[in-house]
Amino acid sequence: MILAISLGAKEVTFNTVLSAIFNYNPILTEQQIIHELRLPRVIGAAIVGASFAVAGCLMQGVTRNPLADAGILGINAGAMFIVTLCFAFFPGIPYALLMIFSFIGAVLSTLFIFIIGSSVPGGLTPMRLTISGAVIAALLHSLSAGVAIYFDLSQDLAFWYAGGVAGIKWDHLKVLVPVILITIIWAIIMGRSVSLISLGDDISKNLGMNVILIKVLAIIIAVILAGVSVSAVGSIGFIGLVIPHISRKLVGVDYRLIIPMSALLGSILLIMADLGARTINPPRELAIGILVALVGVPFFLYIARKTGRDL
Repeated sequence: MILAISLGAKEVTFNTVLSAIFNYNPILTEQQIIHELRLPRVIGAAIVGASFAVAGCLMQGVTRNPLADAGILGINAGAMFIVTLCFAFFPGIPYALLMIFSFIGAVLSTLFIFIIGSSVPGGLTPMRLTISGAVIAALLHSLSAGVAIYFDLSQDLAFWYAGGVAGIKWDHLKVLVPVILITIIWAIIMGRSVSLISLGDDISKNLGMNVILIKVLAIIIAVILAGVSVSAVGSIGFIGLVIPHISRKLVGVDYRLIIPMSALLGSILLIMADLGARTINPPRELAIGILVALVGVPFFLYIARKTGRDL
């Protein structure tokens, strides 16, 4: 975080960063840049990166689908569609309300995905879940684009489509940080139950667990994290796909360790992606979603090939 705050189109010293954080002087231009621009976006990148990673971690755990991710399964697309509608019909909507509507969109898209995936004989399998999510995501992205074109919102929504943390301000963080931190703590508390669910429904039932309740709670947590994050930074995919796999390699199969490790690594990934977006071609910025996709797409193909027969 200190590195990301220090580097950019204008580099500042480590001492200046510390002064801006602990002894802010609004008269000094360098401290203004740090306090008003870089600090909130770096904190935002850290908290949202953790949010997307934990959401993907929970979905992979309770669905036992190695390809599960809020972006791939269409949850982000649902949140994005409602954000588009809000821009079209309620252009001056407060951020707190936008967050609530984004969450509602994530919930609705999740329900559609599970209904479609479960509506065929044999029930909801990992492959059907992935395909249902891809179908719903494609539909909602198309609808979002149509609404944006009809209401001439392309410029306003370009940031949310591409994904980025440049728009995060202190007012956003006052709402964003408490919601995400409380939800991640809730997810960590559920770590033991998710570990047992990941071993199989039969084992979990034999141990006296309410499998359906645990799955529903875990999906609710994932939807909250994804929906709230999309309202802040747009639809950034693949963080929830890549990070849980790396976490499992580092700490094993216990979700009491995987969830906090995923939160940490997700924060690091999005902070570094934001730093790269700002420093590759200054003063212009690349979209964070592009940099994350450069890592996520090859990893997705690798996982799909590796586990294809199991799906």
